Amino acid sequence: MAERHIISPQLDSGAAILATQYCDRGPLPHLQMHVSIAGETVLEYVHGSARKDGPALRSDAIYRVASMTKPVVVAAFMTLVEEGTARLDMPLTEIFPAFSEMQLWSGVHDASAGLQSTLCETPITLYDLLRHTAGLGYSFNAATPMDSLYAERYLDSFHQRRHAQDYAAALAELPLAYEPGTHFAYSVAIDLLGAVIEQLSGVGLDQFLAQRIFDPLGMEDSFFVIPPEKEHRLADAWMWDGKGSPQLYDRGAQSRWRMNQKFYSAGGGLLSTVKDYQRFLSMLMAGGTLEAVRILQPESIALMMRNHLPGGGDLEEEGSAKISETPSPGIGMGLGGAIVIDPERAQTPASRGTYFWGGLLSTGFFMDPQRHIIGLVMTQLMPSGATNLREDFRRIVYEALA
Repeated sequence: MAERHIISPQLDSGAAILATQYCDRGPLPHLQMHVSIAGETVLEYVHGSARKDGPALRSDAIYRVASMTKPVVVAAFMTLVEEGTARLDMPLTEIFPAFSEMQLWSGVHDASAGLQSTLCETPITLYDLLRHTAGLGYSFNAATPMDSLYAERYLDSFHQRRHAQDYAAALAELPLAYEPGTHFAYSVAIDLLGAVIEQLSGVGLDQFLAQRIFDPLGMEDSFFVIPPEKEHRLADAWMWDGKGSPQLYDRGAQSRWRMNQKFYSAGGGLLSTVKDYQRFLSMLMAGGTLEAVRILQPESIALMMRNHLPGGGDLEEEGSAKISETPSPGIGMGLGGAIVIDPERAQTPASRGTYFWGGLLSTGFFMDPQRHIIGLVMTQLMPSGATNLREDFRRIVYEALA
């Protein structure tokens, strides 16, 4: 039975259609949807089972938000910029000297000689990490021969085997795919930014996020490791190849997220709830403040929500490998998430300047500053490209509120 808080009957009807399409007749195990306008909740919809053969999903369910970790980490990093501890133009070598003599892939991959590379003359800056122009990669991109090495060396895992310093050193051993600052490619750059944060702040990433974001905003259910007393609220996660039935990827009752790590994934390791993430987005929407608590200055928020692609184009013009978290035409990249820069080309009803992103397990959010709309959709099915859930969710919101 769906749990509902209904203010817009048309929006509730659209949510029910999605629940039927994707849960009752489709691969999703459960579905939670939230919409608020100018701080007022207009939809809370919860449907499905939290666990295999288990209880119904509840509105306080805890989810693995995967790449929705990135906007949170970027916002936390911007607090270091505001206090002068970090600079966007700061060379990465000032923090990790191992990056001082980086190799640049020559574009040749010979079966006998392996990857051929030359000395890279352009230093990586922290700005390059923030906007994914550092020359790094992701194993699922499969765009260059280096990408497969990220998986082989456990460099883009949710759960790291290394400490932050060792993680940075392992990344520095691989050649860059392109000259820093010249090309966008979605990558482990934000994971490396997490190592930067630890080095500059002197505390673990988990502590830093708690101090700078979670505690001030009252985000009581956001963390990298599930506390024992909250394990019963962690939903099961599933994996689907588009054929047959989804298979369990991570049981809530026996989750990998119960274990402490040497270094937490700034690119995808967080657990959170709809309530908590809505508070984070509300802070961004309000220019850095929530309930009289200021996290960031409006200028930092504006910087996060500006298009930072080299040349100012969109992802289609950039020619990057397809990212399952967003289509390409009319979409730029901010810091931590994507930006709608041309609604017509993007074929979206969202306003210009809408900030959005998602995670590998099909979670997603959008924040429309012009119409003051926050939308959140949570479930646990990977990969996110297996369905059109997030696009359909945005569509029903704008259709109902037109």
